[in-house]
Amino acid sequence: MPGLLDKRLWIVSGKGGVGKSTISAALALRSARAGRRTLVCEVNTQERITRFLERPAAGPTLTLLEENLWAVDVRPQEAMREYALMVLRFETLYKTVFENRVVRYFLRFIPSLQELVMLGKILYHLQEKLPDGRDRFETIVLDAPATGHAITFLNVPHVLLRTVPPGPMSREALKMRDLLVDPQVTAAVLVAMPEELPVNEALELHAALRDKVQIRTHAAVLNGSFPERFSEGDLEALSGNPELYRVVKAHHDRAAQAVLAETKLERNLHAPVYTVPRIFVPTFGRAAIEQVMGHLEPLVTGSP
Repeated sequence: MPGLLDKRLWIVSGKGGVGKSTISAALALRSARAGRRTLVCEVNTQERITRFLERPAAGPTLTLLEENLWAVDVRPQEAMREYALMVLRFETLYKTVFENRVVRYFLRFIPSLQELVMLGKILYHLQEKLPDGRDRFETIVLDAPATGHAITFLNVPHVLLRTVPPGPMSREALKMRDLLVDPQVTAAVLVAMPEELPVNEALELHAALRDKVQIRTHAAVLNGSFPERFSEGDLEALSGNPELYRVVKAHHDRAAQAVLAETKLERNLHAPVYTVPRIFVPTFGRAAIEQVMGHLEPLVTGSP
């Protein structure tokens, strides 16, 4: 199967707390290491990715973290101004329309306006060019919101195309939708943990992306897995040592749970599943992200 390096927009989502930002940080770092100009986008969050990479917070401004790697936290207020200027082109017109107090009051009632401008800013950077005509960013990694909000966020162009009359906004929505649904451009990576609820939510997200947003699931990542290390024979041999048996049995059970979760994802997603083991470190930072990146190598490159 082709790796992520064959795509340009990598959308990472899943249930809250499963490690989306960890996977996003590792994928963005791997893309940059491949020599690709890479932008990692968080959406109105507390900026976990820059913290994991042990770099200063980026904020709403595109910030170079290291060679080939930029970061941005896309926030509604700043995205409103930037995206409006990208579309309207004239700052005086922006100030007349969007900085008018009365207009701002009524803008609050436009459905999904915040999601529109934030998604619009991200997809603008996907199409942005350098003076020599090359793409400014060869990879954009979107650390998308958690499951339910992710669908609302990514479905905005479809909603607008059904509700707004022909005009500038519908044309923008059409361009955004075409980028999101193009399998040559966009790949969704679903993140779960080897537990029933995160796995079920990943499957629900997969179905919603397919049916509502028309985005194909490229792969899933089972994060925090326990590898199989002990056999039934090992457990039997330790039966005379209750304390050690209890520790080994707990690991054995969690490894079995990971196998079941991986099997369930593979059968229902019809897409490859990559496992990332639980990493035990005092502080989860750059060194841990480097470890995660190593486990995601087949996902990125498409290698066996």
